[in-house]
Amino acid sequence: MSEVSIIDYGLGNLGSVANMLKRVGAASRRVSTPAEVAASERVLLPGIGAFDAGMDLLRDQGLVEALRDFVATGRPMLGICLGMQLLLDSSEEGVTAGLGLIPGVSRRFSEASGIRVPHMGWNYANPSRDDPLITGLADDSRFYFVHSYRVVPDRDEDVLATTQYGVPFASMIRAGNVMGAQFHPEKSHAFGMTVLGNFAQL
Repeated sequence: MSEVSIIDYGLGNLGSVANMLKRVGAASRRVSTPAEVAASERVLLPGIGAFDAGMDLLRDQGLVEALRDFVATGRPMLGICLGMQLLLDSSEEGVTAGLGLIPGVSRRFSEASGIRVPHMGWNYANPSRDDPLITGLADDSRFYFVHSYRVVPDRDEDVLATTQYGVPFASMIRAGNVMGAQFHPEKSHAFGMTVLGNFAQL
């Protein structure tokens, strides 16, 4: 397995992610500068919290252009939880532009259908197609979610898996070498280990 660079920009369970990668036999390191991103083999962007705060922190560290340049080389990048939402153009949660790596927007779940917001707990992710990132996942794979906003990609072909919560939403996305998972793989036991292990081998 190749080394995974975990973006350290002040948001996310970096220690938990690193521990889960170690359990699947993948080496990892924390990176926080454009030079470190440029030297990475693959990049994982974690995230917990608000959209604008995440983008502001990335921008303050010079990482917005660094991540865009990294993706342009064709190397793999995975965003998880807020990190997946930051891959998009924008979010209803804020006014700051996202990374713009996958066309789309994050929209807030509507409580009108009787659901509780945030979406919190275990839920299924149903694959939309075969993909190396989800190879080996059983049909009944469940993941741990904590989020109030759902990703709405512009292109149907970018949806890798869907989850039902009031409405079906994209819980995993992929466009070329850019991937996202709305759930927390580091909290999703064997199912999350499979996703992280697959990413480390892409």
